Amino acid sequence: MTPDVEGTSEDDDVSSANKREATTLDSLLADLKRQPDSAAAKRISQRVWRIWADSGSDTINLLMDRAGKSMTAKMNNVALDLLDQVVRLKPGYAEGWNRRATMHFQRRDFGRALADIEQTLKLEPRHYGAISGFAVIMEQLGHKDRALELWHRVLEIYPANEQAQKKVIDLEEELAGEPA
Repeated sequence: MTPDVEGTSEDDDVSSANKREATTLDSLLADLKRQPDSAAAKRISQRVWRIWADSGSDTINLLMDRAGKSMTAKMNNVALDLLDQVVRLKPGYAEGWNRRATMHFQRRDFGRALADIEQTLKLEPRHYGAISGFAVIMEQLGHKDRALELWHRVLEIYPANEQAQKKVIDLEEELAGEPA
């Protein structure tokens, strides 16, 4: 910890930046909850995702970027190795766990995906992306009642989420015995 010119430490600066980011995230999620317009809500959601994506560490951000590029290039083993490093180096970074959950899901390793989603939601209970992933897995495993509960949970956070709205309608119809 080294003092800067004004007598505060670098750690204090990081702490202040983290507090500002948390306040901004809280504000954006409150706006998202109140926004009925789908297009406006998507813009707010993009800002939320940008905050979630920024780990606060150049190293972690670089690893996440490389993992994303590896996933796009279908280099799944490389992506998974990079994401393993992310969660080892910064276990308090929710999006690292969420991205690794996505990688496990793509490999159809639902057990590991669910474990990483659980960790994501411990760190950020409002992570509607992780909750959506949880819902998709529950539906694929045949737990449609649980999937419906999770889609409702997404809508509590992000009411204008069109995917969640459609899934709720489809699952309610299916569970009621009507064609989806």
